[in-house]
Amino acid sequence: MKPRSKKPAIKQISRERIGVLFREAERAFATHPERSNRYVALARKIAMRQRIRIDREFRRRFCHHCASYLVPGQNMRVRVHRGNVVVTCLVCKKKTRYRVVRPDVKKT
Repeated sequence: MKPRSKKPAIKQISRERIGVLFREAERAFATHPERSNRYVALARKIAMRQRIRIDREFRRRFCHHCASYLVPGQNMRVRVHRGNVVVTCLVCKKKTRYRVVRPDVKKT
């Protein structure tokens, strides 16, 4: 097992690389969807190796079951159901639910 890196600079570089990979996945999806899936797999591998979390904005852009890069209307379906956002991956048919929290409204 590889020893855990102690330097925060390495983790920062890893976060930047993950961001670059997701931007490249977004750009490449129109012409090469399989390449986008590979970029997602590489980003996940970096995150696991460095033991860092993928940011929320990126975490919701791929299927956690089949690791496909998701684009609304192309290979994913988004629905709102009883306070949840239900994302269906059309590649593997896996459903992922995200809780929607309403902002508190002040009564005056």
